Amino acid sequence: MRLGVLDVGSNTVHLLVVDAHPGACPLPAHSHKAELRLAQLLDDGGAIGPDGVDRLIAVVHEALQAAEDKGVEELLPFATSAVREAGNADDVLARVREETGVELRVLSGEEEARLTFLAARRWYGWSAGKLLVIDIGGGSLEIAYGLDEEPDTAVSLPLGAGRLTAGWLPGDPPEPEDVRALRRHVRTEIARTVGDFIRLGAPDHVVATSKTFKQLARLAGAARSAEGLYVQRELKRESLEAWVPRLAAMTAAERAELPGVSEARAGQLLAGALVAEGAMDLFGVERLEICPWALREGVILRRLDHMGQG
Repeated sequence: MRLGVLDVGSNTVHLLVVDAHPGACPLPAHSHKAELRLAQLLDDGGAIGPDGVDRLIAVVHEALQAAEDKGVEELLPFATSAVREAGNADDVLARVREETGVELRVLSGEEEARLTFLAARRWYGWSAGKLLVIDIGGGSLEIAYGLDEEPDTAVSLPLGAGRLTAGWLPGDPPEPEDVRALRRHVRTEIARTVGDFIRLGAPDHVVATSKTFKQLARLAGAARSAEGLYVQRELKRESLEAWVPRLAAMTAAERAELPGVSEARAGQLLAGALVAEGAMDLFGVERLEICPWALREGVILRRLDHMGQG
């Protein structure tokens, strides 16, 4: 059947259409994206303003039309941290439901981490052994660890690249003291969780997902996305540490000129790099591999599993 997953994230609203059935690898058939940056549309009270809700509804309508055009049989709509943490989340969800007919399922941070872990486990298989999976979104950072398809531990921290940029790095380029303050904040937050993972033993394989990690790996010399999903891409901490001060000295426009960096994400790339660097350092990771599958694929795989049990 043809499934569509509608991901209302902190940066983008992304419709991914796949051809899939239980026991088979989901094959991408179509992708439709709209930059919305919900995480940056919150008012002082933490609510999504009327303009932001109107834009969200318009984008959902566009995604529904694209899903219809591509023959989607079942749509799996969900929202992550920007909607989850909005002060008016219930009102936003009600308006989306009333005006589009879409019932957005709001994932908890732990659910995000667990579904992303499932996608990584299926991608790499059992031979990868104990997996440590790190994902940097627009609103949150997810980390999960385990040997099975369900991780032994999973956490979500409010360390998304968009959220941190809006709250900590107002300058363009940012002031050095702001960068140092954000670096301290990121490492303090991550350090609180490290013990929960270390007591489970060292991972056999460390992987990362998300646009942020893909762009950082590309800066460090990884293959372009045009070369396909099956090219191995990695990021070394040594390379990342060399790039952080360079990114800090650049404006967003200058970062957008770098290979693999999109204009839409250039402004938040430094914050993402500080989170990636902090996580790799505190978890003692010298290198990690970029996983092509992430949360959207995890949602699809979980649905296919349930279909297979029916």
